[in-house]
This record gives sequence, structure tokens and C-alpha cells, in this order.
Amino acid sequence: MRRDASTRRGYDRAVVDAVLQALHSHLPARGAMLAGLSGLQGSGKSTLAQQLAAAAAERGIAAETLALDDFYLGRRERAALAREVHPLLATRGVPGTHDLALFDTTLRALARATARHPAHVPVFDKGRDTRLPRSRWRRIGKPPRLILLEGWCVGVPPQSASALQRPVNDLERREDADGRWRTWVNTRLSREYARLWRKLDALVLLEAPDFAIVEHWRGEAERALRRRRAPRAMSPSTLRRFLMHYERLSRHALRTLPALADIRLVLDDARRVTRVVVKPRVRAQRTGSTTTAVP
Repeated sequence: MRRDASTRRGYDRAVVDAVLQALHSHLPARGAMLAGLSGLQGSGKSTLAQQLAAAAAERGIAAETLALDDFYLGRRERAALAREVHPLLATRGVPGTHDLALFDTTLRALARATARHPAHVPVFDKGRDTRLPRSRWRRIGKPPRLILLEGWCVGVPPQSASALQRPVNDLERREDADGRWRTWVNTRLSREYARLWRKLDALVLLEAPDFAIVEHWRGEAERALRRRRAPRAMSPSTLRRFLMHYERLSRHALRTLPALADIRLVLDDARRVTRVVVKPRVRAQRTGSTTTAVP
């Protein structure tokens, strides 16, 4: 498990099998399927991605996980954005703070990977807030059949111009009063990120009950870091400000992604899956119902 992943133990095997079965039935005859795995911070995306990859391997399906977080721009690149566009872009996370050209290069490399010429997959060090040198990237020696891209904003559509007018929290009111930051982020979402989302063959959503739960979920991880006296651990007030950077698009995701997702894992406050909902076009067997119950 990635060091920044959810601290939860894992999802029930019935849930993992239901998702994998829906994806497996639509694997292409040649090439790889690119499946997006979207969920708000702390929802357990990394955990589920790793479980899906392991379950796929048991079926003889070569699978790889890619974290959108690993494609963050480094501190220097974001500092340049902060100077040239808006100071809030110094903080990683929002659309526009990823290197999507590197992501495209990585996808092409995975498609032609061999043991002699492996694909190099970047790794972002959140402790140092920058990408590790290429010599420490993951090496993949064969093309995967299933690629799982996980990230908090995967699949999120842009907002309307009218939705950008009103700030959603104190951070926007005080530090983006003219809306320049959120407008720039939204433009990135409507252009570069929309092009990436169109490459997805399926979208899996970890559906949180509401935005308020995110602070609790992320707080669990931060409390664990504070107990270990980790230097980058955030206090509750620091975490609250940090999450304000993502509040706008997180709330937008809660409103829009359930209708866009091909597979929905509906979560309760304890991150238990209460339902798995699969759209007909990605169902392994069409039964007339779009809902698969999970005990």
C-alpha cells in the first residue's frame, strides 16, 4: 500500500469482485482498458485500486495502478505558477497542478513496455513535496491489460461560469476574492483534464455521504501521523485550511459524478459499502436491474 493511502484495512472481497467483474467483461481484445477510480480525500481509493489489481492478477489479468497524485508538478513548477497565475497554485491538488503531458507519455510507455525496455512510472514524494528522481520511479516490464487511474478529481466535469461567481469558503473569500484562481482551475478542467477523462473506458466512484465527512476521514490519517511525530503532519486547523482548496470541486463532484460514473460504491460514514450500482453498459450480465446489492 502507498504510504499516503487510506489507513483502512480494505474493502470486502465481494465488493472488489463485483467491481472487477464489471470491468473484466469489457476488457478490449487488444490493448489496455483505462478505468478511472474517483473518490474524495480519505475515501480509500488507493486501497481499492491495490485490491482490484491484486484480484485481477489472480485471474491472470496484468493490471497496474496509477495515482494522479504521482503526476503532481514539483514545488519549483508550482512556485512558478504561483508567481505567474495565482499564489494559491503553490499548493498541489487542484486541476492545473499535475503534469498531464507526463501522464500521456507514461500511458504510451506502458503500451510498449518490455523487460528490456520497461516503462517508468513516476512517484511523488509528499513528504518532500516533489517528484522522486527518475532512477527511483516504478518500472513496469510488460503492457498491462487493465490500468486503474485513481485520484480525488478523476472524471469531475468543469463548473458553469455562474457557479464560479460565489466563493464557497473563507479561503476563496479572502484569497480569491476576484475568482481568478478558481476560474483558471476550471479552465484547466474544461480543457486538458476533460481530454484525459475522455480516454477513460469506465469510471468507478467511491461515493461519500457528504463533504463534511472528508475532514473526519483525512483527520484519521493526520492523527496517526501526529502520533508518529511525522514532520509533515497537519494540525486540525491546518487540515481545515488545506481542505478548503478542494472544497469547491469536492462538492461539485458529489453533485455530478453519481450520474456520470459507470460503477458506484455508495459509502456510509464509516466507509462501509452499502451498495454497488453498475450501469448496464458495464454489467457483466444484463439482468434488467442496474443495482447489485452487497451484503
